[in-house]
Amino acid sequence: MSNIPVSEASPAARGRLPLEGVRVVEFTHMVMGPTCGMVLADMGAEVIKVEPVGGDRTRFLLGAGAGFFPLFNRNKKSICLDLRTEEGVEVARKLCEGADVVAENFKPGTMGKYGLDYASLSKKNPGLIYVAHKGFLPGPYENRTALDEVVQMMGGLAYMTGRPGDPLRAGTSVNDIMGGMFGAIGVLGALIQRGITGRGMEVQSALYENNVFLVAQHMMQYMVTGSPAAPMPMRISAWGIYDVFDVADGEQIFLAAVSDAQWKGFCEVLGFDDLLADPTLTTNNDRVQRREWLLATLRPRLAVFRAAELAERMERAGLPYAPIRKPEELLEDEHLLATGGLADIELTDGPKAGETVKTTLLPMTMNGERLGVRSGPPHVGENTAELLAELGYSAAEIDALRSRNVVA
Repeated sequence: MSNIPVSEASPAARGRLPLEGVRVVEFTHMVMGPTCGMVLADMGAEVIKVEPVGGDRTRFLLGAGAGFFPLFNRNKKSICLDLRTEEGVEVARKLCEGADVVAENFKPGTMGKYGLDYASLSKKNPGLIYVAHKGFLPGPYENRTALDEVVQMMGGLAYMTGRPGDPLRAGTSVNDIMGGMFGAIGVLGALIQRGITGRGMEVQSALYENNVFLVAQHMMQYMVTGSPAAPMPMRISAWGIYDVFDVADGEQIFLAAVSDAQWKGFCEVLGFDDLLADPTLTTNNDRVQRREWLLATLRPRLAVFRAAELAERMERAGLPYAPIRKPEELLEDEHLLATGGLADIELTDGPKAGETVKTTLLPMTMNGERLGVRSGPPHVGENTAELLAELGYSAAEIDALRSRNVVA
């Protein structure tokens, strides 16, 4: 087990990954817990994913869930254990005794049934950092079953995303992913604290509280103004030009001008001298007051341009703009390809098992470099024998456990 003293020089600065030497045992599935493990793994931790015999069912999801396992489980090892057997639980406990971090995202009380909760494990491993990913932090809601969409609905995010009377979930698993990230942030803080005190701690992250954090700006808007925030499609914009425009050939483009200097550049690059000279549009607040008229005036003028031409003009003037793109189009994005934002992995499950595909990396650099893929998502039980041998099991004992389907 590593200690990571705070006085130690940055591993990244020495050409090492920052969490090298940290061992994480991960009892997770779906998105939230695996995201936490992926962040730690990408930063160099040895992350051991404990799966049921037969594999994590997330591997076999269809539709919108088909990308969950290959995206969030790279750089990890896999061991398959039947935790319904005492022998399987014994292996899990031994793994946790030598761990720096244990991560889980099961319902409250589940891990306690197996003696794999923080209170039980910390008795033998007082330096253990235990990160629990839940639907809700402890309180009146804690035993409710939560999903990303559930907390988006009850936490105001779906209301803010949709139109009035038509709540709409965000277009990705925002709470699962961010909840896992906050779990990882908590782990990093706990590792620093352990370097000072020598003791571990329990960290909790939750979907609902994450969602509330996401809508906090709208809660604060109400506190500051006394007026409830309108759903985003109906919001009173803070900017005169900040919208999607329909243009030639059925295309769309997002254009913005959020300062008076940008408004000047916008009018100049598009030849709208009459609007620039209009004294009722001089300041941003003037333009916000006349926004409905201004957008109605701009839409037919912009509709004659092709999106590429508008993009070129906005780029030349240093103004904010964006093409409207689909997720699959990002696989060919010139910036991502040029900067190493995409990396290759080999799929382990499904109809395309064995194929090499592109995946996205964490959106940050350390010491000027992206944190890459050292290994793709593991095959089911790929490291079971190796890890059992490390724990002291002989080849004969491993074979016996396999024959009884305790491990796989």
